[in-house]
Amino acid sequence: MPDPNGFLRYPRRLPARRPVPVRISDWREVYPPAGEELIREQATRCMDCGIPFCHDGCPLGNRIPDWNDLVRTGNWDAAVASLHATNNFPEFTGRLCPAPCEAACVLGIGGGDPVTIKQVEVEIADAAVARGGLRPVPAPVPSGRSVAVVGSGPAGLAAAQQLARAGHAVTVYERDDALGGLLRYGIPDFKLEKHHIDRRVAQLAAEGVEFRTGVDVGVDVTAEQLRARHDAVLLACGALAGRDVPETPGRRLRGVHQAMEHLVAANRVVAAAGEGRPALAVRPDGTPIDAAGRHVVIIGGGDTAADCLGVAHRQGAAGVHQLDLYPRPPHDRDEARDPWPTWPWILRSYPAHEEGGERVFAVAVQEFVDDGTGQVRAVRVAEVTVEKRDGRRIVTALPGSERELPADLVLLAIGFDGTEEQALLGQFGARRNARGAVDARPDWQAADGVFVAGDMHRGASLIVWAIAEGRAAAAAVHAYLGGAGTLPAPVDPATQPLAAFARP
Repeated sequence: MPDPNGFLRYPRRLPARRPVPVRISDWREVYPPAGEELIREQATRCMDCGIPFCHDGCPLGNRIPDWNDLVRTGNWDAAVASLHATNNFPEFTGRLCPAPCEAACVLGIGGGDPVTIKQVEVEIADAAVARGGLRPVPAPVPSGRSVAVVGSGPAGLAAAQQLARAGHAVTVYERDDALGGLLRYGIPDFKLEKHHIDRRVAQLAAEGVEFRTGVDVGVDVTAEQLRARHDAVLLACGALAGRDVPETPGRRLRGVHQAMEHLVAANRVVAAAGEGRPALAVRPDGTPIDAAGRHVVIIGGGDTAADCLGVAHRQGAAGVHQLDLYPRPPHDRDEARDPWPTWPWILRSYPAHEEGGERVFAVAVQEFVDDGTGQVRAVRVAEVTVEKRDGRRIVTALPGSERELPADLVLLAIGFDGTEEQALLGQFGARRNARGAVDARPDWQAADGVFVAGDMHRGASLIVWAIAEGRAAAAAVHAYLGGAGTLPAPVDPATQPLAAFARP
């Protein structure tokens, strides 16, 4: 049984981040590996409480108390097996997921310190590599059925692995030149070094998955051709349509860009450097989008904005302001607003914030200011209040609060409007709904024989939801193909995150 006093004997601790002056001089991950003693100590804090609410916080249904206790007792091989039983890619989630499981940990009740679930997960995943590598698990008998997976992000790769292990012939189509979706070119290396993706791709290839990069489905190959080649199709193309502010004066000035354009360009430079090739941070049309020596303004307060902040530091920005429409959140959970074990609205500071820059809350951009040549030179902001009325957001500027912030480069990190409008949607008989996502029937089909999963179905969400939907959609594809037995399906198309009921 677990140690009932572990949480009393050990405080919550994380491994120290690499020093700021060191880490902003390269693109390596911020966190170094944690020592085995630290991780065993932190796993010992898990009480294996009678009702593990962490399971409800995580859509994958990870067996968190099980593998915590296995780490506590030093049974690493069993911990690796337990973790992989529900999660295809724990080295991704452990590095990138904001950990709703920790928000639901019983130790967090009343402002306590939850178990460092995410860090233990990372160390188990890394132990799998260190203790013999990621062993392929090929299917013993082929099914004779074929599946096309469109998109190689976490949802597509999770579905591909599940289906290949069930014996189906799986081909993954990716329009980019490398696999991984946003993991590859959207997430900076200081959060996820790309060798983690390469290891998983190698494992999937050894399990029989075929990969076709540089193929834009709907353009380079039609839906009709794909349907003729395969018995089923799974669409997992993500939610990459960036939210914009076309009504704001000056939006079309040079130097005002979508955040993902900046992140993709920076990632391509890092990838080229790793291959010994020179490259510049530019948009696809060749427009420079580098923060070096520039005053940068990042609009948005979430993960994408923090990623842009970290990239700007490493590129050598002259200064950075990060703007958030909402007031500064509290440091602690407001039980009246977000009762445990739901996801709380609190101030979240990322490693990038410790590296520099200034966060400005409760402001909105009124104008992107022209320098007289069509290039942005500043943003004019005003302090604002935000109210919700009849489901609509009402933003009111406070008179006399306007001021200018210098800006040579402005990055819009204000969210996503669902999956992109693209040729494959109409060809497959799918369409975007009012949220820009693609609806699925209860059996995950968007059209007969065409399944959809991940952000393309849910809208921009967490990596754990993408993997959970990929696994669940794979189970539906397997059933559709008449496969023997059943595959794990942790969620259904209507499943929503843990939330409190609204009071009448």
